Amino acid sequence: MKLNYKEFGSGEPLIILHGLMGMLDNWQAPARLLENDFRVIIVDLRNHGHSPNDPLHTYGAMVDDVVELLDDLQLSSSHFLGHSMGGKVVMKLAQEHPEKVEKLIVADIGPKFYPVHHQDVLAALRAVPLNKLEKRTDAEDYMKPHLSEAGVRQFLMKSLYRPERGKFSWRFNLDAIENQIENVGEAINNLDYDGETLFIRGGNSNYILDEDWADIKIIFPNAFLETIEGAGHWLHAEKPKEFTNAVLTFLK
Repeated sequence: MKLNYKEFGSGEPLIILHGLMGMLDNWQAPARLLENDFRVIIVDLRNHGHSPNDPLHTYGAMVDDVVELLDDLQLSSSHFLGHSMGGKVVMKLAQEHPEKVEKLIVADIGPKFYPVHHQDVLAALRAVPLNKLEKRTDAEDYMKPHLSEAGVRQFLMKSLYRPERGKFSWRFNLDAIENQIENVGEAINNLDYDGETLFIRGGNSNYILDEDWADIKIIFPNAFLETIEGAGHWLHAEKPKEFTNAVLTFLK
């Protein structure tokens, strides 16, 4: 699958992969902070943003897509940064194709299994009558009964757009994601990866717990952990300066 991407800067390549229901636009601000030091390539994963939709939504398929992107860019290897779902993609990529990964950065996700916990998000998205909306902000009123977190509602609404007059749509393939939501939480622990790896977690997030670290070190023995205090799961948006400083310190 040919993935949509944007490039910033020059130098060693750094490919960035977003999380579930995100898109490359969410990473333009961090890319701008990194472009003076690296050739930053931000990517729309399958079923997200401007990349093609497909009924299949698995980590195996997403890794194959990224390998194809590397070939299209004529890159034998790259640094990789992945957030949440994108973090699991880069972990699996590193395990299966270690020769293609220079340094690995995983943002606020571990390799362990995560139970499905997006029911409220899916219910909120399904509650929005896309053909009846007059303006984008109207969608929030339909989501509120199902989704109490204003920040998450605002994040989702960034993917709402008009494909034609009088109609709204989501930038992600809601049907494929909902049908295969169990795949998003699957464990990425079949193989070990001994390359240099940085896990960055938000101090207010519960995705990487202290008790997870011993198991992570078994799969990623050359891994380091950085905690950004005061940040939650969307740590790159909440603490962009601290996040990019951690990335630059590790890569350089």
